[in-house]
Amino acid sequence: MKRKVLHDVQISEIRIVNPRTRSKVRFQAIVNSIEAVGLKKPITVSRRQLDDDGTQYDLVCGQGRIEAFLALGQTTIPATVIEASREDQFLMSLIENIARRPPSNKDILREVMNLKERGYSVRDIAEKLGREVDYVSAINHLIEDDEAFLVQAVEAGRIPVTIALLIASADDLGVQSALSQAYESGALRGARFKDAKRIIARRSTAHFESGQPVARGKLTGEALVREYQQRTREQQALVKRAAHTRERLLLIRSAMGTLLAGEHFVTLLRAEQLQDIPEQLVNQKA
Repeated sequence: MKRKVLHDVQISEIRIVNPRTRSKVRFQAIVNSIEAVGLKKPITVSRRQLDDDGTQYDLVCGQGRIEAFLALGQTTIPATVIEASREDQFLMSLIENIARRPPSNKDILREVMNLKERGYSVRDIAEKLGREVDYVSAINHLIEDDEAFLVQAVEAGRIPVTIALLIASADDLGVQSALSQAYESGALRGARFKDAKRIIARRSTAHFESGQPVARGKLTGEALVREYQQRTREQQALVKRAAHTRERLLLIRSAMGTLLAGEHFVTLLRAEQLQDIPEQLVNQKA
């Protein structure tokens, strides 16, 4: 299999041998990327004899890029021209499709850092990466504030960028470390992680009791998990007590309804000047 130099190939001369569909969102992302920064990687075609339909190349890799170029009104596209058998073409296409994956959090972070070092603004970076400005701005904030251990955690793939940004929003380094440990251990993930952040927020507002600082131990990931579990148990107990109280109230309402249906009981209440009964005891819908 012999590789040749890069050529500007007429798109009309390329035949897509095994066409495939892709999502509109994914296709638009390709169009936006090419429009913003140009074609990052040329397509690959295999030369063959000129056919009656005017094509003389078979597409090996790059259908999405060709379609994006057409959508942008282009008639030629940079291509690496090779000579390969149909079997080799198929294998090359398969390998590229397997290798193609959505960018990881680590990739995004590194791209933001690289473009920032080249002097691009947050808005320019967001446009080039096809991301929301607020999202890139938050990553930029993470980098500028020198959150070294969080950046390293993201680069190592231990923490997603979104979680790192949530952790960075905590002012205290000890709190950040505890949140990071709790997330990496797997003990606090998803909704539990956000609940833990709220617990810390309430914890930080309760620094003083009776005018004196509250003595607290060092907040670690394990301590945070224990506190989360304790708060969860307290909330569950509160919900259980509330349900028990509601059941008792419903029983009292039912009894009061039966009693108030009796004329003698109503007469007795009036005689004792007890006509005023709390609405919650007589209103079945309350």
